[in-house]
Amino acid sequence: MTSQTEPTELLQREEDGVLWLTINRPERRNAMNAAVIGGLSEALARANANRDLRAIVLTGTGDKAFCAGADLQTGKSFKFDYSEPTQSIANLFRLSRQLNVPLVGRINGACMAGGMGLMAMCDLVVAAPHAIFGLPEVKVGLFPAQVLSVLNGLIGPRQLAELCITGEPITAQQALELGLINRVAEDLDAGVQALLDRFLDKSPAAIRRGLYLMKRIGAMSFEESMAFTESQIGLFALTEDAAEGQAAFREKRKPSWSGR
Repeated sequence: MTSQTEPTELLQREEDGVLWLTINRPERRNAMNAAVIGGLSEALARANANRDLRAIVLTGTGDKAFCAGADLQTGKSFKFDYSEPTQSIANLFRLSRQLNVPLVGRINGACMAGGMGLMAMCDLVVAAPHAIFGLPEVKVGLFPAQVLSVLNGLIGPRQLAELCITGEPITAQQALELGLINRVAEDLDAGVQALLDRFLDKSPAAIRRGLYLMKRIGAMSFEESMAFTESQIGLFALTEDAAEGQAAFREKRKPSWSGR
């Protein structure tokens, strides 16, 4: 199935079980506004309920910027309704922790400030060699507060503190060495497809349940994590995919996944 919406600030295209989400504000370096955040939230919520989807790819239009963060030109980026207990970008990050479909970041250029949050909420990340990564909020008198919640744990505390306190960017190669991203690809589209190909042929049920497990044990103590995972492994084994995968192994054939 292939579909394409009319040109908007968030382009959406579904093809061969992959949903492509593209922030389409190149004149603003793909900076986020309310329409982008709302569109991403709605798209991820729909995707999570779509059992036919195998992956989501998040990127930006062009080759200059993945996402420059909040759109500071509006002068309204940090004007919140404080009568609301939660805010839209924080809710998007919360939603990403409920997502059981693999989310792949295609970093096509500058990934800055809130864009780092979008990158960090992805499960896997491929970057172009010219991409840069940074948290420049201190340069405009702010701090990457909400972004820290999704970045924390991806890299070491010393490196994260340096990014936050200096506000200076790092290269794609440095991001790779820090473990912030999975790979750098000269041909970005080929690199993303190569990564997709490594898991699109695997069990949908195992990946869905696996992401559910992985996103929950991070906040648990060792004993809580062990108790949770020892109960979860029994549920993995009860799926149709687990029965099919083991039968295919014994019969020396490729498995035919039902995703159930």
